[in-house]
Amino acid sequence: MERTADTALEDGAAAGHLTPSVRGAARAEELLRLDRQVCFALHAASRAFDALYRPLLGELGLTYPQYLAMLALWEHDSLTVKELGLALRLDSGTLSPLLKRLEAAGLVVRERSRSDERSVTVRLTTSGAALKRRARVLPETVLASTGFDEGELTALHQSLGRLTAALDSANARRS
Repeated sequence: MERTADTALEDGAAAGHLTPSVRGAARAEELLRLDRQVCFALHAASRAFDALYRPLLGELGLTYPQYLAMLALWEHDSLTVKELGLALRLDSGTLSPLLKRLEAAGLVVRERSRSDERSVTVRLTTSGAALKRRARVLPETVLASTGFDEGELTALHQSLGRLTAALDSANARRS
């Protein structure tokens, strides 16, 4: 493969070097446009999802992060705080207040392990489990709002999973 200024720029960026060649400077300028940023497209889509979910979840008395926690608990019935944090990609400083609010709403209970006081298990209450019935309409409502068919959303979900794994791997290498 012939090496061009653009491939040198891409190779340098992949290696963590951010100094483009002179010939690659125009490409570098193009790549710095806001409308070319995948991260911004994901950010904008995330904000649009938040705006869509806010009134729907308001009817359930949940915020979006609380809804994500409830999704994980509806799937598993109970999880340790550590397992829930890993599943949601949240640290304990963010997760603890969220769980405290869910507990105050009567949707979950937190119980410290008798064998290891450092471990806390979160489980659904009867009310928390019952809320799942009311939430069942949300996926179809959101699917209809996207303008995508189920296959397109599945493909997007798979692509985002690959992207997340690649970024996690890159971050691990940098640590």
